[in-house]
Amino acid sequence: MAVRLPSFSQLAALLVSGAAYAGLAYATPRAELGQLVGLFAVALLAYAWLLRSRLPWHWGVGAALLFRLLWLPATPALSDDVYRFRWDGLLASHGVNPFQFRPDEIIADGARKAFQNEDTRNQVLPELQELYRKINSPHYYSVYPPVCQYVFAAAAWAFPSSDTGFAVSLRVLILAAEVGIAWLLAALLPALGMPVERGLRYLLHPLVIVELTGNLHFEGLVVFFLLLALWLLSRGRWAVSAVALGLGVATKLLPMLALPLLVRRLGWRRFVAYAAVSLGTLGLLFGPFLSVELFVNISRSLNLYFRSFEFNASVYYLLRPVGIWLTSYNQIALIGPALALLSGLLGLYLAWREKHPRLASLPQTLLLMLTAYYALATTVHPWYLTLLIGLSALSRFRYPLVWGGMAVLSYAAYRSSTYTENLALIALEYAVTFAVIGLELYQASVSSDISDPIEAASVK
Repeated sequence: MAVRLPSFSQLAALLVSGAAYAGLAYATPRAELGQLVGLFAVALLAYAWLLRSRLPWHWGVGAALLFRLLWLPATPALSDDVYRFRWDGLLASHGVNPFQFRPDEIIADGARKAFQNEDTRNQVLPELQELYRKINSPHYYSVYPPVCQYVFAAAAWAFPSSDTGFAVSLRVLILAAEVGIAWLLAALLPALGMPVERGLRYLLHPLVIVELTGNLHFEGLVVFFLLLALWLLSRGRWAVSAVALGLGVATKLLPMLALPLLVRRLGWRRFVAYAAVSLGTLGLLFGPFLSVELFVNISRSLNLYFRSFEFNASVYYLLRPVGIWLTSYNQIALIGPALALLSGLLGLYLAWREKHPRLASLPQTLLLMLTAYYALATTVHPWYLTLLIGLSALSRFRYPLVWGGMAVLSYAAYRSSTYTENLALIALEYAVTFAVIGLELYQASVSSDISDPIEAASVK
């Protein structure tokens, strides 16, 4: 069967996209909001045209790979998280538990407490002192789960004195995960009765390319492990699927939300076994880091996340001034955990109300659960939304594509060193996003059940 060639307008859109990504990768500082939004908007408009004009699958996959390869030698310009990744990697590669010490503690102590061996300490300390000037969270314990830590350690071991080498090694791994995602989408979509081209929603989305390949965030590995777990489950290999989900949770904890959705799909007996394997995988991966400090420091970090951190929020930013009006100070310590609890209850409600809890409807229900979680979260960094975009490829909903496109406006906070958010731009982001969500939910409610299950083989 002959491969359909792209049209002239599609080729033009691909070339324009490539030029926009090159500009974003090598010529756009984070503080240059106008240039950043302009180039991202060009890439987003080209992306919309490529989807609307039905770019052939093979050409779309090839373009997605080339767009990612454009970033290969680039230093992340829009995020400085890579320096904390390397900090954790240097510690772990030299046998130091990255969950045990804050960066400021190590620098203040001259690394004596962390590195008992004087030769090792003298070797690593200059690198840590240089990194300390670049990291954005020197007063917080590490929050990156074990899969991330193993990757950081391997990259730091391979490139102990090079930011560039470290970044390239992470980028190669993320690229490999994205290639795996393309393969899994090609396998899953036809099996679910969907056109394979729907996978280009994820593979070509500018936010996915910029935040994962460009800024080296590990949501790409999470999407890969989630899709792998789903694919293995569809083939009746539930035990291996549970390991894949455990790896996803050990990369970012959020995929744990998928577990309640499996109760009715697997039945209680198999669900308990599935959950035991997934959580056992997580426990084994955490094994080398286990200590009293691990539980204490992670709980401190989670407490700070829900009670202190705020960025690009929606519902919380509406409630914040109410708390200030009532008590004269920011009530995030109460509002944050309350919203997190509410999002958990909404997730359980969605799992309970499913009329047809089949395997094929799982990605869409998980998408709605995560949407509720992020809508109520106090912190929504743009790269968080790439997980929603990945799930949207296996669902009827397209609002994550819009939300991901609007999230670039949150970079207005980085125009100066004071990191002041532009609430007008955040209001615009969520006004557009929630309008599209409302429209799609309304259309779903009048056409069919909101879960819109697609007939597929049940898990045996």
